[in-house]
Amino acid sequence: MVEVITAPGARPNPGWLSMVRTGKARSKIRHYLKNMEAEESRALGEKMLAQALRAEGLTMPSADPTDAAATAMWTQLTRWSGNRHRGELMVDMGLGRKIAVIVAKRMARVMREAGIRPDAVTLTLGRYASDDNAAGQGVVFVDGSEGGSVQFAPCCKPIPGDPIVGYLGRGEGLVVHTAECPTGKRLFERDSERWMAVEWSEEIARSFETSLFVQVRNGKGVLAQVASRISAAEADIIHLDMDTEPADEIIELRVLVGVRDRQHLADVLRALRHSSGVQKVSRYRSG
Repeated sequence: MVEVITAPGARPNPGWLSMVRTGKARSKIRHYLKNMEAEESRALGEKMLAQALRAEGLTMPSADPTDAAATAMWTQLTRWSGNRHRGELMVDMGLGRKIAVIVAKRMARVMREAGIRPDAVTLTLGRYASDDNAAGQGVVFVDGSEGGSVQFAPCCKPIPGDPIVGYLGRGEGLVVHTAECPTGKRLFERDSERWMAVEWSEEIARSFETSLFVQVRNGKGVLAQVASRISAAEADIIHLDMDTEPADEIIELRVLVGVRDRQHLADVLRALRHSSGVQKVSRYRSG
């Protein structure tokens, strides 16, 4: 005998997938969970965008398809974001594929072009609301898992621990620079309104690339020695360039490595400085 206990709010959970016996039941559970995730992510995306727009002094345009003006604004926004429709954009924000603050900045621009101006009361409520997320409004937290919506500038190659700033590139999403990046400073002087506050998340999702400038004495096995020191510091060598005159007594190397953060980078630099063949080592930044 099997007793089936029901409840009005009951719904499948992922643990059931290891219990059911038939492929049909497993398929139906997966389908339900996928739809549930999309609905929950959509609701979260709606909340995040509404909150980010309040910080701009704006309220979210209507989702009513009979509202021609609002529909036109949503069409512009989804064309920019690469989404097929408004709902898909909301899901992407709820899942973290797109950043609500960036989307809100774009929507604010679309709304301004449509003649809608920020409201002082809404702006005040958006900046000083007392809900749990109010403290993080206006700041984008990055951890490396954001995908194409966030790029880390190749000129300065920021890594966790670096002070950073964000530039809302034209059509390229958010570009993160170190606060001292010369290229970033030139962009700021030219286009200051496109900059926004960016901070590292407490939990970082992956390693980050940075470049090292290494001077070594030319000799047998010197490259192997450099590689061994970097590997011993638990960093990955992604790419290595050396100067075009290997016959010289001193060889200059540029090594692209993957590190977790600035502390990890300091460990790598320390390991290289303790190598007998290394004359000089430092972090290398272009720009």
